[in-house]
Formats: sequence, C-alpha cells, structure tokens
Amino acid sequence: MAFETIPKPEDVRASAALTDEIRAHFTWENARAMLAGLPGGKLNIAHEALDAQVAAGHGGAPAMTWLGKDGTRREFTYEDLRAQTARFANVLYAHGLGVGDRLYGLMGREAELYIAALGTLKAGLVFSPLFSAFGPEPIRTRMEIGEAKALVTTASIYKRKVAPWWRDLPSLKAIFIVGDEAPEGCVALGPAMAAASPDFAPVPMDPEDTALIHFTSGTTGKPKGAVHVHGAVAYHAMTGRFALEMAPGRRYWCTADPGWVTGTSYGIIAPLVNRVHMLVDEADFDLDRWYSTLQTEKIEIWYTAPTAIRMMMRAGDAAAAPYDFSALRFLASVGEPLNPEAVVWGKRVFGRPFHDNWWQTETGGIVIANTQAMDIKPGSMGKPLPGQVAGIVERDGDGVRECKEGEIGELALRPGWPSMMRAYLHEQARYDKCFVGGWYLTGDLAMRDADGYFWFVGRADDLIKTSGHLIGPFEVESALIEHEAVAEAGVIGLPDETAGEIVRAYVCLNPGFEPSEELEKSIRGLARRKLGPAVAPREVVFRNTLPKTRSGKIMRRLLKARELGLPEGDISTLESDES
Repeated sequence: MAFETIPKPEDVRASAALTDEIRAHFTWENARAMLAGLPGGKLNIAHEALDAQVAAGHGGAPAMTWLGKDGTRREFTYEDLRAQTARFANVLYAHGLGVGDRLYGLMGREAELYIAALGTLKAGLVFSPLFSAFGPEPIRTRMEIGEAKALVTTASIYKRKVAPWWRDLPSLKAIFIVGDEAPEGCVALGPAMAAASPDFAPVPMDPEDTALIHFTSGTTGKPKGAVHVHGAVAYHAMTGRFALEMAPGRRYWCTADPGWVTGTSYGIIAPLVNRVHMLVDEADFDLDRWYSTLQTEKIEIWYTAPTAIRMMMRAGDAAAAPYDFSALRFLASVGEPLNPEAVVWGKRVFGRPFHDNWWQTETGGIVIANTQAMDIKPGSMGKPLPGQVAGIVERDGDGVRECKEGEIGELALRPGWPSMMRAYLHEQARYDKCFVGGWYLTGDLAMRDADGYFWFVGRADDLIKTSGHLIGPFEVESALIEHEAVAEAGVIGLPDETAGEIVRAYVCLNPGFEPSEELEKSIRGLARRKLGPAVAPREVVFRNTLPKTRSGKIMRRLLKARELGLPEGDISTLESDES
C-alpha cells in the first residue's frame, strides 16, 4: 500500500485494522513525495502553502476568512494570499533584507501577520513569532538572541513596547508598521505593499535550511530558540491530515495565538498545505462569540485548548443549547493534557468528543494523538502518529533503560521526523543534552498501557513524592474537577518533615458555589475516594484565578514559588513556556 493510495480522510472509517495498515506502510520518503517541491530537490513552505495550490488550479478557492473584533470581515482566496505574500516579500527585498535574515512578528491575530509570516518564508527569510502580550524585556531578549534583522508589528505595540529600545539593537535594519502611517524611522506597510509587485517566485530552499525559530523557556535560564527547517512542511501536511482530519475545502478553526507554535504549525502552515478554508478570529475568548462563530461559519474542524474547554464547561450546558453545532465533524485539543471529563462533555454538548494530542515546541508538530479512526480512552494522549516511534524510558547513567507497560518514565522519541528541531539557537550543549541513548528525551513523564495508548503523568520537575509515593499532579487535578463545584484545579507538592512532600490543591469554583469549610471537605472527600488517602490532597485552597502561561497551562511552579516565598523570576518569561 503506497502512501499515495491511503484513503482520503472522508473515506476513512473507525477501523483499527485500517489504521494499522496505514501505519505499517508509511514512510517519510513517500510523505515527502506528496509535496509539490521545487526543482533540484528544493523546498519552500510558502510555495507548498500557496503558490503550488494556485499552480494546481485552486487559486479561487477560499483560503482564509478573517473576523475583526469590531465585526469587520475579510475574505482571502489562495490567489489573494499568493499575491499579498509576494508583495510582502518584495517589500523585504526593497529594504535590503535577504535570504537567511530573521524577521520577528509581534501582533495578535491580525490578517497582516499571516501574510507577513508566509511572505517572509517565501522570500527565504526566517520567521520568528512573538506573543503580542509580552512586555518590552521578553521581546528585546528574544530579538537579541535571534539577532533580529526586521520586525513587523502594529503602531500601538511599537509605541508601548519597542520604541524606547530598538535603536540599541545593532542587528535591526527595519521595522514595518501595519497600516498607512508609521513613526519616524519605521516603514508604513500599507503604502509599501501597495507599491510592490504582486509577483515573487518563492526562493528555492534546501529542506534543511532554517525556516522558523520558536522560543520556549522554563522557569530558569534564558529563552531557548528552537530551530525548525523548511523540510518540516512534510510533517505539517501529514499530521494535519491524519491527526486533524484536514482535507481540501473543509472549514477549520484553530484558536491558538499566532505567537505560539500551534498558531504557526496548525494555524498557518498545515491548513493551507492541506487546502482547507481556515477561520481566523482576531478577538479573544468570548463564550457567545465562539458558539455563534461555530454555528454561523459552519466550522467542521475545531482545534482549541483545554483552558477554553474548561471555561465553556464552567458556563454550563445551557449556554450552548441555543446553538447549532451540526457542521462539526472533528474536535481536537492541545496545550496541556485534556481531562477525561472534557472529552465526555464535548460528546454531550457538541455531539462529538474532543480528541487530545501531545507535542512540544521542540517537536514542531503533533506526535501522539487520538485520531478519528481510534477508540478514545478519555484522559489518554492517544498513540504515536505514523512515522513516529515513542517509548517510556528511565535515565540510567549515561544511557537509558526502556520501561515496561504500565511503568512511569520519561516520554522519549526516536529522532528523525521532519519537523524535529534542528538546534537551540547558539546553544549546542543545551541541545545535545536532549538526546540520550538514541532517544530524544521530552522531559514529560508518561506511561504506556497494554493497548499502546500513552498517558501523561506530568513534567519531570512537577512530580510530587509523598510518603514514598510518586504522584503526577495531572491525575489529582483530573479527579478534583469531577466535583460539580470545581472548574479548574492546580496541584503542587510542599515540603513536609514526615512525608517529604504533601499534596496541596488550588481550585477555582463554578458559578453558584462559594468557598466554605464544608465544600473543602467535600472536594477532599471525593479525591480520597477516587485516588486513595496517600495521593489525595491534604488541603484544598480556593482561588478566583490560577496563574497560567499564555498558552493556557497552569503554572504549578509559580504556585509553589509563591507558597514558599521563593523568587518568582521573570514572570513574563514564565508565561512563554508552552513546551
């Protein structure tokens, strides 16, 4: 069975045998052969996303519908985006920028950001997205590490976060401002684009040439710039199809912020390469707006985050009842583990369950997923996608030991997939430490069951050891939110002379519930019944909010630092941690 003859997503049925057949015959060589490519074995992500689609006769197909906060609506065909990205590429060259230079994007879900990202890649430059919510210091730090040559942003963000310091950055050649006017020393993008030619041939790049730099960070140390290459597009194409059910013409909505790797890999590249019709909503989360958008835009594929799902759950089933979600055919979640209750809730409210998947900034794309063709085990990450070899290992001296089924260890991957990071920018030693014994070590703890499903336990540095028991916070959090009063939960371990650590939980309540001693006992009682007294939290603390990263993950380490009175470090840097 060649890759070319694998059934299209609309022909796939929920059959494990069919999925096993696809996995058995999958090769990366065949996956790469599905790309249009450029002469001499060259590639360009923007060519695959736009120019190849137009050349194949699909220029008039809808590519992107953009919804503004103020009700504005803009429609772009594949030809529209091809021409606009060509104009942007010409603007870059007109201002002395060229192949290999690094351009940073700093804005929210503006249509111009999507054009700039693809235009940058088309011109052979490197694109690096930044969170628009970053403060001046995190922005400057990342641009210094990456030796930024150019920045595209809005006038408002420039004034508040960039203007005071950018002239101190010696590498920076140009700042492009969205709109018709720009501050002194900057380029107004509107007039520049209008004057530029709508024709620009995508620069032929070697598949190993750098295309993207995504920054990620932990609680200490400077941000890491994960380097990704043009050849990653083969992985984006494949995973968009197999993990997210993308197919030509399907209406797709990825709610991820474009400053996060999901907003690039699955908010820009994968959907266009698979010729879907993608929706981009400039506005932040609003319950009624989201429900209305799903209905009005007839969204078929929806990729969102557990935080948003929990917020919808918190509003109750009744809030969703007036809306028609019949167009939905596939729902997926990313950003942190999806609690089992959310899978069941999705099935009840939307008629279809949410499919969890797992990956990191470093992997560049989805690695483990619950696909349409699989039976979902609520709470599981799913199984490795075709071409991936995943294992559970334990570090053993200079090597690793592979763990047995049901044994908790570190999730590890065999290197070699197309979207795997190729480096941490300027940090070879830090990169090398990620690879041990022929595995890439992810830093996440997990276990694999007898059916080959993987289950997330927690980050290695989040693990709690109490009275000889190793506890993954996610397991405890999942039990807590089964209580009718609990909307969100965060769990940490605190030092204890007797037990080593004790488990403490922080919870946010659903509407209609108020903190009380009785409620605290009720929540702890449920946890004890489900988890046992050794694992259940000793105490539950009520909070109005929990600290989260920009990608929506609860910052357990920040909770712990605040509780112990430790230095919290650069909070804005902590908030960028999406790996």
